[in-house]
Amino acid sequence: MFNKSDQLAVDTLRSLSISQINRANSGHPGLPLGAAPMVYALWAGHLNIDGSHPDWSNQDRFVLSAGHGSALLYSLLHVSGFDISIEDLKKFRQLNSRTPGHPESHITAGVHATTGPLGQGISEAVGLATAEAHAAALYNREEFDIVNHYTYVLCGDGDLMEGISYEACSFAGHQKLEKLIMLYDSNDISLDGAVSDSFSEDIKLRFESQGWHYQLVQDGTNLEEIYNAIESAKNEDEKPSIIEIKTTIGFGSPLAGSHKVHGNPLSKEQWQDTKKELGYHYEDFDVPKEAEERFKSNIRERGSREYENWKLQFDLYSKKYPALANQYIQSIKGELPDNYDKNLTFITDSNYAEASRDSINKAIQNVANTIPWLWGGSADLFSSNKTYIEGAGDFKPTNRSGKNIWYGVREFAMAGISNGIILYGGSKTFLSTFFIFSDYAKNAIRIAALSKLPNIFILTHDSIALGPDGPTHQPIEQFAQFRAMPNLNVIRPADVNETNVAFKIALESKETPTMIALSRQPLPIIKSTKEEVENGVRNGAYIVSESKKIIPDGILIATGSELTLALKVKEKLCEQDIDVRVVSMPSTYLFDQQSHEYKEAVLPKDVSNKMSIEMGSTMPWYKYVGKKGYTYGIDTFGTSGPADEVIEKYGFTVEKVVSKYLEVFYK
Repeated sequence: MFNKSDQLAVDTLRSLSISQINRANSGHPGLPLGAAPMVYALWAGHLNIDGSHPDWSNQDRFVLSAGHGSALLYSLLHVSGFDISIEDLKKFRQLNSRTPGHPESHITAGVHATTGPLGQGISEAVGLATAEAHAAALYNREEFDIVNHYTYVLCGDGDLMEGISYEACSFAGHQKLEKLIMLYDSNDISLDGAVSDSFSEDIKLRFESQGWHYQLVQDGTNLEEIYNAIESAKNEDEKPSIIEIKTTIGFGSPLAGSHKVHGNPLSKEQWQDTKKELGYHYEDFDVPKEAEERFKSNIRERGSREYENWKLQFDLYSKKYPALANQYIQSIKGELPDNYDKNLTFITDSNYAEASRDSINKAIQNVANTIPWLWGGSADLFSSNKTYIEGAGDFKPTNRSGKNIWYGVREFAMAGISNGIILYGGSKTFLSTFFIFSDYAKNAIRIAALSKLPNIFILTHDSIALGPDGPTHQPIEQFAQFRAMPNLNVIRPADVNETNVAFKIALESKETPTMIALSRQPLPIIKSTKEEVENGVRNGAYIVSESKKIIPDGILIATGSELTLALKVKEKLCEQDIDVRVVSMPSTYLFDQQSHEYKEAVLPKDVSNKMSIEMGSTMPWYKYVGKKGYTYGIDTFGTSGPADEVIEKYGFTVEKVVSKYLEVFYK
C-alpha cells in the first residue's frame, strides 16, 4: 500500500513540525520526528475526517494525549485540508495564534480535545468512545449506521505513568469500548532521561489485565506493519486496543534516542544534519508536490468521499426516521427541547424543607423525561449524590443506551471522560461525587473551564454539616479554589427553588462548566416569588429580605444552608433595632458579570456593615463585604462529630453570628 512517495510524505510532516519549532525557538521536536510514521499510517490509511467539514458528527476522532507533540498535529491538519495555513504554522506558539503550544479544542479546527497535562487525553478519548457507543445505540437502526466511527489516541510513556490513565483505561476495558484504539509511542525516553529510571511496568500484562487487546510493532518506521496493526485493532469487536509502537525519539537527528531532544529545539546545524540523514532536500515549510499528491489522495479525497457517503445515508435516514433525525440534529447543535423545564415546580410552602441533593434528584428525574440526550454518572456515590436517573437503565456493554454511567471510584478519570462526552457533542451530561473529592478531579475540571466545555459537576455534602465523617470529608477551601478558577460557574443553592434554577443554568450553558454544590441536610424554603428566584439566581445574587429602612443598617450575604441562618440572624438583630438586608449569593461568578448598577443595587457601597456567612474559607468574600466588612467562615479544617454539635463548635448558630455582628460593627 505504501511507497517512496509515502515516505516523502512522512518526512514532510517531520519537516513541517521542526520548521514550526525552530521558527518559534520553542517546542518539542522528539515526538514529531519519532511518531510521524505512525500518525501518517493512521491518517492516510484509516482516519475518516474531512477538513472541509470539521464539525462532521460521524468523523473519526483523534486525540493527541501527548500534547507536547502539537507541531505534528498542526502539520497533519494543514495537509489534511483543515483551516490551518502555512502562515498559521509559522505562528506556532505565538500570541493569538491558532497553533498554541499545546492543542486547544476551542481554538483550532480539527483538534478534538485539549491536551497537555499528560494522561488527560486518554480519559477524553475514553469519553469520546463512550459517547459514540451511546449515540449509536440511541440513533442507529438496522439499515442505517449513522453513528459508526473510531476514536484514536496517541499517547507516550508519560501518559501511561499518570494515575488518570489507569483509571480511564480500567473503565474502558470494563466497558468493552471496542472502537477505542490507542497508539503508544514507546520510545523509552522521558524528559529527564531513560524511562527505565522511573517506570518498568509490563505494558502488555497491564493492559490485558484491564481487558484490552494488545499488539506490538517493533519497527516504528514500518508503515505497513503499523497500518496492519490498526486494521487488526479495528477488527477487534469486544475490547479496546492498544498498539505499542517502538520508536526512536528524535529519529534522524544527532540527538536521536536522547532525552535532550524531548523538549529542546534543534540547532540550525542539527536540523541540517537531520534532513541529510533523512534524505530530505526541501526548504522549511515546503510541501513537495509528490507528497502533496499523497496527502490529497490518501487523506483529503478519501475523507471527502466518506463524508458524502455518510451525508447520503443520513438524508435517507431523515426521510425514514424524521423524528430521530431531528432529535439527532438538535442534540448535536447543543440545543434543548422547547419547554424542557416544564416539569420543574416552584414550591411556596413555607413548611417545606428538603436537602438540595434531594432537590437535584427530582430535577434530574423531571428533566430526563424531556431531554432524551441527558445522561450522567457518579463515582460510586449514586445513592449518596441522589443522581441516578430512574428507569433509564445503566450504560454497559449489553445496554449502550443506558443513561446511568457507573464510573466507579475514579474521580479524576470520571471528570476527564465526562469532558470527552461533552467534546463529542450530542449530549447533556453530568457527573457527581462528594464535594471534597472534587480535589481528585481538579485538573480535569480546569481543562473543562479552559476548553469552554459546558460540563456539569454535581457535588454533594458541601460543608462541615455532614458531621461524623470528619475533616477528611468536610470541604473548607474548595469553594475558594473553584471560585478562583476562570470560566467556572460555582453555584451553591439555598433551597429547592434555587436548585432548580441552578440546574437550568447548567443545562443551558454553552461555553461554561457549572459546579453545583449541594447539602446533605434539609433546607427550608426561602420566601421569594418565582420571578425573584429565577432572575436572582441567574444574576448571581439578589435580595431575599429587605430592610424597612431606606438605608439598611447592614447587609448579610449568605449561600446555601447559611441563607436560612442569615434570615434568623436578621430577626434577632431586629429585636435590637438593627434592620439589615439579607442577600442570597449562590454564584459569585454570575454576580461578577452584572452591571455596576445591579451590583450597587444589591450591595451598595454606602452600607459598610456587610457580613458574609458561609461554612467555608473566608477568602472569596472580602471583595463583597468591603474594607469595613467581615467574613464569617471557617479557615481551619473541620472535625468529626454529630452535625449539630460540629456546626455549633464552628459558630454557625444564630446566637454566635449575632454576637460577632454586634462585636464587629457596634463596639
